[in-house]
Amino acid sequence: MSIHPSLKTTSGALSQHRNVLTRAERITKLAEESRFDSSNSSALGLPKVRSIKASTGKKPKKAEEGAEDGKDAKKK
Repeated sequence: MSIHPSLKTTSGALSQHRNVLTRAERITKLAEESRFDSSNSSALGLPKVRSIKASTGKKPKKAEEGAEDGKDAKKK
């Protein structure tokens, strides 16, 4: 019997952005922001931590400049 396509994982599935962080990841993120001290704070009941995916900007198209010049020449 084959596996359903929605249950298959790809090779890059583990490196994708996740919205939910593990407790260890939340502790390291809070420690970086100086909001968690391992000697005084408990690992239970941690505050929420935002996990923002860094997005890359769109690259400007090089072909647009050439295409605009070509359109103007055809109209004249």
